[in-house]
Amino acid sequence: MSSELDTVFAALADPTRRAILTMLLEDDMAVTDVAEPFEMSLAAISKHLTILTRAGLIAQEKRGRVKWCKLQPDAMRAASVWMQGFGQFEPVNLDAFERFLETELAAQDSDLQGS
Repeated sequence: MSSELDTVFAALADPTRRAILTMLLEDDMAVTDVAEPFEMSLAAISKHLTILTRAGLIAQEKRGRVKWCKLQPDAMRAASVWMQGFGQFEPVNLDAFERFLETELAAQDSDLQGS
């Protein structure tokens, strides 16, 4: 399990690969269409696609003469479950924290002035 998580997180660490996954949220895409918005060679995009495929994040299949990429959302399940383990911490409400600090600082000022 740890090795699989390492592979998924390593694949997700690259912004180009994350952008590719975002594109594939819309629909399956031909490799050439995936490569189009990036300023890199088709060979470089193919390397990114290979990493995503090895991580199980996408599947590639040949349809006729065209290679297609398809998102495999279930592959992120283990990573998602792992990350949710950190959800036990409440998000900080910055407005409430700011009000708390103002109250505390006002109380300290009042105590100092009263002394």
